[in-house]
Amino acid sequence: MMLCVVAAIACFAQDAAFLGTWKLKEARSEFSSGAAKNTTVVYEAVGDKIKVTVDSVSSDGKPTHYTWVGKFDGNDYPVTGDPTSDARSYTKVDDRVLGFNISRGGKLVTSGRIEVSADGKTRTVTMSGGDGKGHTVSSTEVYEKQ
Repeated sequence: MMLCVVAAIACFAQDAAFLGTWKLKEARSEFSSGAAKNTTVVYEAVGDKIKVTVDSVSSDGKPTHYTWVGKFDGNDYPVTGDPTSDARSYTKVDDRVLGFNISRGGKLVTSGRIEVSADGKTRTVTMSGGDGKGHTVSSTEVYEKQ
């Protein structure tokens, strides 16, 4: 039992840069036409996994709330509540960088990179892919830690 607790603490210490609440700074971000905007993203430890909760606004102005629970191990884990995807995988590049893939029906839809600044106060997400309607979208999103 104690070994499991120690392992979980070590795992989350490695992922500490990503944990917390991140708010979009729209004025510092760039979105292609049709790209959704994630207004708030929350990373939290849940057992030996990470839970990511996202509040966003679709390109047509509809609010979306979805969650992902998994590990930063490159494997797909299900997404609930997102009409444009049903699975995501995150791969840890280093202590401040994640790569990610977003899928729907087993097909890659979007991919990108998340980088937390050295001071831990800013998170930048760059991504490109499809919007679920056959259009290519891309964005560079800047978030501040709350």
